[in-house]
Amino acid sequence: MTIGVLKEGDGENRVAFLPEHVASLVKKEFVVLVEKGAGDAAFSSDENYVEAGANIQSRAGILKDADMVFSIHPPEETISKGKILISILGPLTNKPLVEKLAGDGVTSYSLDMIPRSTRAQSVDVLSSMATVAGYKSVLVAAGALPRFFPMFMSASGTIKPSRVLILGAGVAGLQALATARKLGAVVEVFDVRAAVKEEVLSLGGKFVEVEGAKDEVSAGGYAVEQSEEYKKKQAELIQQHAIQANVVITTAQIPGREAPVLITKETVTAMSPGAVIVDLAASTGGNCELTKNDETVVSGGVTIIGNSNFASTTPSDASKMLGNNYLNFLNLMIDGAGKVNLDVEDEIVQKTCITRDGAIINERLK
Repeated sequence: MTIGVLKEGDGENRVAFLPEHVASLVKKEFVVLVEKGAGDAAFSSDENYVEAGANIQSRAGILKDADMVFSIHPPEETISKGKILISILGPLTNKPLVEKLAGDGVTSYSLDMIPRSTRAQSVDVLSSMATVAGYKSVLVAAGALPRFFPMFMSASGTIKPSRVLILGAGVAGLQALATARKLGAVVEVFDVRAAVKEEVLSLGGKFVEVEGAKDEVSAGGYAVEQSEEYKKKQAELIQQHAIQANVVITTAQIPGREAPVLITKETVTAMSPGAVIVDLAASTGGNCELTKNDETVVSGGVTIIGNSNFASTTPSDASKMLGNNYLNFLNLMIDGAGKVNLDVEDEIVQKTCITRDGAIINERLK
């Protein structure tokens, strides 16, 4: 079995597999082809890959010769019938891509469709990358904030600690909480899921709770759409806390839908000049009404940073985490002899498989 690793496009510094992952694949007797320069932005040279046992190949050569292709973002080129693509496809919002893969006869797996379960944690790319995003969002906010995060006491007086409001207590939100607390900030966290309250408190945050939230078990740990009455109470409470915050970090997303608007124009106007909003949901519309994806906007002295790809700014460790997820996923697809055996009955393999035998087979997409 030949595995191909593609170089990502401009603006993406990560790579699906680092040389250390390639070494593991070679031990399992896979032939590994790596596109020239694939790891440059993640500080892994072609020489490093060759030392690990890979063959450096052109992109066209990989798409032609590899039986299984790994990438972070789906390649724009047509993949030949019968080949396997493992990537992060965003299939819930990219119907044309899914239809094309089915039409081309490609067997495709999208690791952003991993079920939220204990067994799936080792292959959960969303959680891995959310960890990076939560950490980096606080550092970026601290750099943009015209004041300190921690409290300082000196002969020249006492500086109060910054106040941070985090919207969404998923993996990114909890990592942002932990990082902000380490920097000495006072942190409040809002989430519609009451089940995360204990985690917030254990990390030193204060949980902001709105009564009457719908918390559906069937959502697999994600947030769900709420009633209009709840949204009204939520908006009022968020505004009250946002206008007192020096930093707001937003992480709330609903799979397959636009991100809910939690910070309105009016809220931004009421915030103190110099405050910073970091919107991690920018690629799906943003949690702030004024967010622009991949841009920094200043409105009334408030800086709004729209970035949904902080993981790319930490390419070495982000690639290491991502490569581990990919390796763990591949282990679910090979038998004891190291041969690929697509176990369609395995829950993780089943729920991540998007297309096979010329058809869209994923139940959520159907």
